[in-house]
Amino acid sequence: MAPRAGDPPAASPSPPSATQRRLRRPARPKGVPRVETRARARALQAVYAWDIRQAAGGRRDLTRVANEVWDDLIVPADERRLAGALILLVAKHAGPIDRDLLAVTTNWRLERLGAIERSVLRLGAAELFGDVTPPRVAIQEAVRLAERYGSVQSAKFVNGVLDALARHAGRL
Repeated sequence: MAPRAGDPPAASPSPPSATQRRLRRPARPKGVPRVETRARARALQAVYAWDIRQAAGGRRDLTRVANEVWDDLIVPADERRLAGALILLVAKHAGPIDRDLLAVTTNWRLERLGAIERSVLRLGAAELFGDVTPPRVAIQEAVRLAERYGSVQSAKFVNGVLDALARHAGRL
């Protein structure tokens, strides 16, 4: 629509301030998961590989296995950084995590669980107690991983166990 005579001149849009430019996130293509989501998946791959190697009788360091897996998959640095923080939590607290999971999984030994479910539970429990991610977010992300790499039943099981663990620890 053309301006009429006597209308005030249209103001040209002002360029964004330095603060606005810093706060603006680059657009993520639709369907591409956030870097945090991809990092959780990378951490799950590493915990799964470590778990399988342990079941085969190997006693390897989780951080070493993670780096080998990520080198093979050529994982980008931003994903490695976030996934590495999760791996350090799992490695540092592996014993207490397994004990806590055993306490809330009545009639289930960890060895009886599938490797995916066991790995997702360990990762989710580590994130629950890491004090970085809110408990509900940690549980929801673990449920998504279980559904994506396991099944709907896996997701329901993971949800129930992590919810019980969070409540048992007073996090919910």
